[in-house]
Amino acid sequence: MSGSSEKWLLDQLNAVAAGLGETFAPFAEVVLHDLRDPQHSIIAVHNNLSGRQVGEPTTEMGLARIASPDYPSLITNYANKFADGRPAKSTSIGIKDQQGKYIAALCINVDMTLFRGMQSALAQFTSIATDSVTETLGPAGTEAIRQYIDKFAARLASTPRALKTAERKLLMRELQENGLLEVKKSMDTVAQHLGVSRASIYLYAKE
Repeated sequence: MSGSSEKWLLDQLNAVAAGLGETFAPFAEVVLHDLRDPQHSIIAVHNNLSGRQVGEPTTEMGLARIASPDYPSLITNYANKFADGRPAKSTSIGIKDQQGKYIAALCINVDMTLFRGMQSALAQFTSIATDSVTETLGPAGTEAIRQYIDKFAARLASTPRALKTAERKLLMRELQENGLLEVKKSMDTVAQHLGVSRASIYLYAKE
């Protein structure tokens, strides 16, 4: 496959990646890798959830494909994590040229935060008490804040990082009313979970 043919193929794959990114926003990130240049393989990131940028290197899976054309071309629904610890479900599709050599990879990373919040809400809603008196104690500390944010976003059919400014302000008001902002390092926890600056969180809290 000539260089011009490979460029044409990558352009077509990028169009597919853009369409998938827009269709599954804000839940899924779509990354396109040019495996011909492993040190700068990322050529497009649509609906960026991981914070990775164009020009960054490939992953271990990309290196494995470069090393061996026998490496599986399709790996679906495997457990993954974003850099900040958010759980993800990923699918990676390797693209070969006519000679059977990997030249590209299309990767889809789904942020499971929303679905985890929905799962937690459903589990709570369907639980049935086995005793005459039941008391449920919520988690303590920063984990309680993260869980509250997940459930808040789930109520809005969104994810923490996709919340709009007005929704973030409402969230801060609810966190304050529930006493969660009294937790040590609460502002840092909220900022990290929403993917915004600490200064922004203080601004939302004041309004």
